[in-house]
Amino acid sequence: MARRKGLRLVALLAILTLLLGSMAGCASTEDDGDDAASEEKLKVGLVQINQQAIFFNQMNEGAQEAADELGVDLTIFNANDDAAKQNEGITNFITQGFDAIVVVAIDVEGIKPAIQEAKDAGIVIVCVDAVVEDPAVDVQVGVDNAAAGAEIGQFVADYIEENAVANKNIGVIGALNSFIQNIRKDSFVGVVEAAGATITQTVDGQNRQEAAMTASENLFTAQQDTGIMYATGEPAMVGAVAAVRSQDKGDSVVLFGWDLTAEVITGIDDGFVLGVVQQDPKTEGYEAVKACKTLVEGGSVDKLLNIPITIVTKANVDPYREIFK
Repeated sequence: MARRKGLRLVALLAILTLLLGSMAGCASTEDDGDDAASEEKLKVGLVQINQQAIFFNQMNEGAQEAADELGVDLTIFNANDDAAKQNEGITNFITQGFDAIVVVAIDVEGIKPAIQEAKDAGIVIVCVDAVVEDPAVDVQVGVDNAAAGAEIGQFVADYIEENAVANKNIGVIGALNSFIQNIRKDSFVGVVEAAGATITQTVDGQNRQEAAMTASENLFTAQQDTGIMYATGEPAMVGAVAAVRSQDKGDSVVLFGWDLTAEVITGIDDGFVLGVVQQDPKTEGYEAVKACKTLVEGGSVDKLLNIPITIVTKANVDPYREIFK
């Protein structure tokens, strides 16, 4: 009898042990679920203009670098220069439950309804490069384009004065479909005209290298007495460099403008590109993603994050060669 009682006690203890183990297993599973939830990455969408220009690819590189360092899940949407597609990209990110959206706007007015929709959904909004003046924007990252346009304008005015250039005619290769490049154009023109220069003609490169090359060639042909040219962005600058070479204008035309490439650096070496506004798009992309993470996690970021520019000449171009080789 005593032996049977002993066996029953052992069996009860075994059952109790199994039950306790099962409960512990359930608790462990719940903890694992909590850990998995806590480790879920913050989702940031980057709505980009295109992925042809080196400038935008460098911005993407900086954004991805920040995402990797900060544990952020970054998705890049390429609008291929289509403003309507940028709106679609923002809508997609809203639907997919993203935490923050970085926008490099093509149309700073047309993008506003989509940005407001994202803000209403509780999404952090950071704009880069093109300035979107709207309460829905949490942070603006980029260059002060008006100030930089004026700075390169003063650089050209000083060049004219210091070299006693008699012919003060200047041609402009712009991108009239680009809000920010129009700002760069207008502030430049204001400074050089105040210094006594004349803008003989502005042509539209449409923010495409091939179109900018054709527009530059037409400008050279139409304005034979214009020896100074200003390009407002990378496609315009590359197109202008190509036009100088195609029309053998290296001894009669000098170029100033925006954004280095390998072709532009070769133009500096050859002596007909004299000054280029160089932005830091990689830092812009990095700081944009960093700001997203800080804001989503409840931190604070300055409303305006200005990234300094450098005017690159033959004297200081060497550090950029490795980047644009």
